[in-house]
Amino acid sequence: MERRGIALYDLQPRALAGAVAQGEIDAGPVPLADCFHLADDFRFLSGFCVATIRKAGSVALHAKQPVEALHGARIGIPGEAVTSFHLLQVLLALKYQVQSATYVPLADPNDAFLLMGNAGLRQRGGAKEYPYIYDLGEEWYQWTGLPFVFARWIVRKDMDRKEVAVLEDTLYVGMQDWADGLFRSSASRDDLFMHPRDILEYTQGIRYFIGVPEQRAIDRFRQHLNQLNIQ
Repeated sequence: MERRGIALYDLQPRALAGAVAQGEIDAGPVPLADCFHLADDFRFLSGFCVATIRKAGSVALHAKQPVEALHGARIGIPGEAVTSFHLLQVLLALKYQVQSATYVPLADPNDAFLLMGNAGLRQRGGAKEYPYIYDLGEEWYQWTGLPFVFARWIVRKDMDRKEVAVLEDTLYVGMQDWADGLFRSSASRDDLFMHPRDILEYTQGIRYFIGVPEQRAIDRFRQHLNQLNIQ
């Protein structure tokens, strides 16, 4: 991207959505729940996305008791987890009929907590005193038979068409180069407690382009959000 004159910004998912809405950046992989609110000024960039096929690997609920018993529980939520948080709300309310859960900051005392991203990967083996682990991507797949789309690439509607074309081509080429290099990678990620085999298994569970199943998943997720009046 840098070789093609595209400036890169390292932002957390929630900050990314805010930067897009405020016009600070022109394009990016925005959390799906935020995409629904940006349709007036942005459009999707081809079918680029970040979707999990059968399980997320990095998005999980850790609980002191089985998920069916979390009625009225205090659940810790990280501040940047908007799409993962909404997915958790949908699963609890509609799949497990869990009622009256209270959502609190992650640092507060809780009966269960949600982790995502690098924090979720580091804690994927479990947490002391939280013996029950629920991968939200896997929970969604078992319930719906569909993948789950966590983010979509969007661009400003007034962005120059030539610049959009350059970005699209860069993403296509970058994904191919990354996929080719992944199988030759031998480096571990000690900060995530992941060996090369773990990295390969995790990344092979991610899809970066929307097909029919992914679009059906998006439509169903939005339907459930509307059903629960989640904005």
